[in-house]
Amino acid sequence: MTDSEPILDPVLEPAAMRKQYRAEGLTERDLATHPMDQFARWFEDAARATLRGTLYEPNAMVVTTADAAGRPSSRTVLMKQFDTDGFVFFTNYDSRKARDLAENPHICLLFPWHPLARQVIVTGTARRTGRDETAAYFRSRPHGSQLGAWASAQSSVIASRAELDAAYADLEARYPEDEKVPVPPHWGGFRIAPETVEFWQGRVNRLHDRLRYVARPDGSWRVERLSP
Repeated sequence: MTDSEPILDPVLEPAAMRKQYRAEGLTERDLATHPMDQFARWFEDAARATLRGTLYEPNAMVVTTADAAGRPSSRTVLMKQFDTDGFVFFTNYDSRKARDLAENPHICLLFPWHPLARQVIVTGTARRTGRDETAAYFRSRPHGSQLGAWASAQSSVIASRAELDAAYADLEARYPEDEKVPVPPHWGGFRIAPETVEFWQGRVNRLHDRLRYVARPDGSWRVERLSP
């Protein structure tokens, strides 16, 4: 196949895809003083859209990290908590993202709420949560998810799916439903302290509203408007 030969039906070509976004926008006077309060407002809208069946997993976010050499990688994870101190997710500390963060704590989060024509983009730094916080969340997970945290050597190469299933089956036999599963020492959370938080609202004619909070050294925030 040459580069000039089409691989998609013309109606499926990305360049032909068009969607007109909403007329209502986002103004500076609409914003909360603190970005996490503004995030809470938008997250509530996203969660309500989930209840209506128009948005799937509002807490899903694309996490981008970079290693010591600056090579980036992205993946989708689930945010499990947010508060005035930032955003929290949990993972295997031997995973690629955790190894990246050990070398380079700078991180970017993206919440892609497409049905609402909204995005939230966060940049900041990540640090591990305490073991008590990790244990409390681990205990809240379904039994199968607790076993999965032990069964998967996340990001490592394995020979087959059967190898993973066998590891899980062994753990399932060792820790039945009524047996307490210990918290893996190699598993835990990261809390992302935001340095910038951008709220992106789709508008007509691609003239989107982009308002970004930027942290000041004294802990306050300034807001700047970005051209779309």
